[in-house]
Amino acid sequence: MHEDVLLVLGLLFIMLLLVMLSQRLRISYPIFLVLGGLALSLVPGLPRIVIDHELIFLIFLPPLLYEAAWYTSWHDFWRWKRPIVLLAFGLVFFTSTIVAYVSRAMIPGFTLPLGFLLGGIISPPDAVAATSVLKGIKVPRRITTILEGESLINDASSLIVFRFALAAVVSGTFVWQQAVGTFLLVSSMGLVVGLAVAQLFYFIHRYLPTTPSINTALTFIAPYSMYLLAEEFHFSGVLAVVSGGLLMSYHSHRVFDANTRLQSTSVWASVGFVLNGLVFILIGLELPVAVEGLGSYSLQQAIIYSLVISVIVIVIRLAWMYPAAFVPRWFSSIRASEPSPGWQGTLILGWAGMRGVVSLASALSVPLLLSGGQAFPQRNLILFITFVVILVTLVFQGLTLPAIIRFTRVSENDTRMPADEQEAGIRLRLRAAALAHMGQHYTTDMRENELIRSLHQRMHAEAQRTGNLLEALDYDDSKRQALKRYHQVLLDVLRVQREELLLLRREGRFEDEMLRHQEAQLDLDEAKISHMPH
Repeated sequence: MHEDVLLVLGLLFIMLLLVMLSQRLRISYPIFLVLGGLALSLVPGLPRIVIDHELIFLIFLPPLLYEAAWYTSWHDFWRWKRPIVLLAFGLVFFTSTIVAYVSRAMIPGFTLPLGFLLGGIISPPDAVAATSVLKGIKVPRRITTILEGESLINDASSLIVFRFALAAVVSGTFVWQQAVGTFLLVSSMGLVVGLAVAQLFYFIHRYLPTTPSINTALTFIAPYSMYLLAEEFHFSGVLAVVSGGLLMSYHSHRVFDANTRLQSTSVWASVGFVLNGLVFILIGLELPVAVEGLGSYSLQQAIIYSLVISVIVIVIRLAWMYPAAFVPRWFSSIRASEPSPGWQGTLILGWAGMRGVVSLASALSVPLLLSGGQAFPQRNLILFITFVVILVTLVFQGLTLPAIIRFTRVSENDTRMPADEQEAGIRLRLRAAALAHMGQHYTTDMRENELIRSLHQRMHAEAQRTGNLLEALDYDDSKRQALKRYHQVLLDVLRVQREELLLLRREGRFEDEMLRHQEAQLDLDEAKISHMPH
């Protein structure tokens, strides 16, 4: 037990060191962590680490999906729903089909169900890797939105393909009509479960006497509840977490106060960072497990198969992107509603198909034995191919993606205002709302407000000079009452500005990211007022 705890702590410490080193070398940390884990796996004498797939699916996947859904802009997601759906469903099924037939033709002993199993495993890209590579690089918001939206639902589609293919391998039969019907049931009921559980947590946050700590803890309970309940009934736990996370994010501005948002944002940022970091270093550590047990295949054969399939996966995505981006633009309605992505944006989206945690977890979840007790056919080869595909796409594409972006010289081709204009527009609306409210509800002469503000500044100066806050508060009762009233006016103005932010969010004129930034500023202002002496 103690050895396991020390191992986890050691991995966490090494992960943090590698992240700091990646920042110094300006390399995306998922790439650096995978390479670091790969190097550690080759060190003789270190303990072998075997990852339980249930650990990834249960411990890592729900909170990471929930966090991604929480910070997804619903307006942007809906705006780019067509390319997102084409990538998340169309490309996943297309990739799985091509990989299935190619692997059956290329690899001796590989059947079509095994090919679909492998295709379902390696078809979904990992958005954490892509967004971390794109971090700090100026790319159109449209690209990051599509990548994030794709990652939210392509995990569900790929896992459904994987589930059906696994059933076909075990049973030896596969019926397309039954698979389609089951797919629709599993997907739709996963959405229903996620929305139902989110509604329950919305009621708890909204109507029960919670605290910031309780609210933060509930946000961690919610994704596990959604995932486990959906999987208990054999529905899509991934879609349950995604739909529930989107609903809770949409209502968060109504149910959470400033202290809750500040606390939960900090906690989730730390937890999400640790979970992502551990997952990527564990991917690299799985090399010995992937190499072992290749059976009749030599290591050289396995590497050749893996590299061929890696190239096919990359080419399939690039080949899919251009028809999916430009063929729908033959319709005038789409041309009117969506600006052209250009060849540059399409190339970047095509090159950002890096695989990650879901692919590894799916490969590890392939059972060791069939129901009759026989060894699962080609399991170790599937695991090895998955590992190489992750390594090639993550390292090769991840390291070259910044160069691709510089080469394309992609620019924002959008009808929305630039970020600085949006920020100025939001602030103007908030100040106008505050002034209108003050003019309607407060008739105090501005000189009185200046007196209160001056009093407040003198109190803080006295507190800093003497180091004794009680001495700074030694004013007569009338001044204390004036200061208390001033604080109440400020809180009232912040409340009005929050209501204006909700109105701006419904209007959809400004990006959610800009609105979240301004909301965070209001939260900080409220926290400052709450800690001022009264």
